[in-house]
Amino acid sequence: MNVTAEGLRLSDKSRSMNWRPTSGVAVAMQRAELIARARDYFTLHKVLSVDTPAFGSASVTDPHIASFKVAASSYLQTSPEYYMKRLLAAGYPDIYSICRVFRAEERGRRHLPEFTLIEWYRRNFLLDDIVADTCNLLAHMLDRHLGAVQILDYQEAFRQHAGLDPFHCTLDDLADRVAADAALRSSLGDDRDAWLDLVLSFVVVPRFDKQCLTVLQHYPCSQAALARRCPANPELADRFEVFFGDLELANGYVELGDRTEQAERMNADIQRRTNLGLPAVPVDRNLLAALDAGLPNCAGVA
Repeated sequence: MNVTAEGLRLSDKSRSMNWRPTSGVAVAMQRAELIARARDYFTLHKVLSVDTPAFGSASVTDPHIASFKVAASSYLQTSPEYYMKRLLAAGYPDIYSICRVFRAEERGRRHLPEFTLIEWYRRNFLLDDIVADTCNLLAHMLDRHLGAVQILDYQEAFRQHAGLDPFHCTLDDLADRVAADAALRSSLGDDRDAWLDLVLSFVVVPRFDKQCLTVLQHYPCSQAALARRCPANPELADRFEVFFGDLELANGYVELGDRTEQAERMNADIQRRTNLGLPAVPVDRNLLAALDAGLPNCAGVA
């Protein structure tokens, strides 16, 4: 293919119109300060910094997360979670990672396909411990007292802000709450978790206090992902999310250490992917082997 000098100049001129970065020096300085403060917090608490691979031979099975496949059998990692759990099973102490991660099909005002993630794990932490740790990290990063933190159980948040009991209402109740039309009802069908996510995103979360942190905890076990079941109620998951207003900042679990249950969840994910027409992904056998060897009691946050 021949390219003339004039054609090259025109092409370069066209590209130069968009060469400027999307944020300025002030934002870069603020970002650098936040990351430095995060590292300072973990150093103060004796949490070890670790690095994990950016791509590997397996990916997450979660049907709500899309991975970039970069070769015949390699994927850019959507988080360092699987690798970090292998480190914990191998005897590592409390650990954290600040790294670039990649998620396909995530682009918008608050999402990009490549971004920086802070992920950490604390051994022998229960739900209250890891929630407090997350709020303390945020306060340290922002260098200020955060004031009151609103802590809500998932069920109570739905009752307060949507007027529904998420565990006992019907699918029609959920669809009516978002004024779903026939096309949306047909699209989501009888996928209860999809309806719950819709009501959570468009009705519940927008009503959170815009001036303080809100911790939403004890999700349905059907949305447990890699969290253990709540010991006091196996219908709930020891999972939480932290919001500032309607902006999600963190997602955390008391981690599931049962290899058999985790494998069952992954297989259910794969079946759901098939039902939704999503690409198949391989199960991470190394993670399951690490769980089989013994994941210490721990909690983690992204």
